[in-house]
Amino acid sequence: MPRVKLFDEKEVLIKAMHLFWKQGYAATSVQDLVNSLGINRASLYDTFGDKEKLFKKAFAYYRKINNDALVAFLKKYPNVKEGFTALFNASINEAVSDIDCKGCFVVNSIAELIPGDDHMVRLIQENQEFMEVTFFEYLKKGKENGQLKTTQDLKSLAYLLYTIQAGIKIVSKADVDKEKLLKSVEVGLSLLV
Repeated sequence: MPRVKLFDEKEVLIKAMHLFWKQGYAATSVQDLVNSLGINRASLYDTFGDKEKLFKKAFAYYRKINNDALVAFLKKYPNVKEGFTALFNASINEAVSDIDCKGCFVVNSIAELIPGDDHMVRLIQENQEFMEVTFFEYLKKGKENGQLKTTQDLKSLAYLLYTIQAGIKIVSKADVDKEKLLKSVEVGLSLLV
């Protein structure tokens, strides 16, 4: 007779995501996972596979919730400059209030696992492409609505804004100077004319 799972898979996956996000892949042992997730090794392996498979599932879950949240966030702001200002300010406020200085799970994984893991390289590239396309489409809509008069190439501008977003996440891990971050964002957003 098969054993009944006494835990919520999604809840365990979220806990694993937070642990990998905080500690990184290499620094998180299977025993750390067992201790943090509140499940035994057999349940962990039966449900999620090995540590690498659990990491990749947690990473995919993080990407999905963050990409969905990004699209929903920008939809709340019909004005492009206001939308990017709000997005970057939210990222800065999140970084300032994060006592663990976790940064971004995707950015952390880039720093830890790239180069060396071709599968992760593809996932990171997909994530970057998603963000760039999302930013480009948002900029394009603003241009079509007459909000932006810029003659800048919108794809290059989308890449720059992606770089600013990723930069906030990485820089804030070591230097959470809110004023410096806000001023840098202000300079970047001055291109949205």
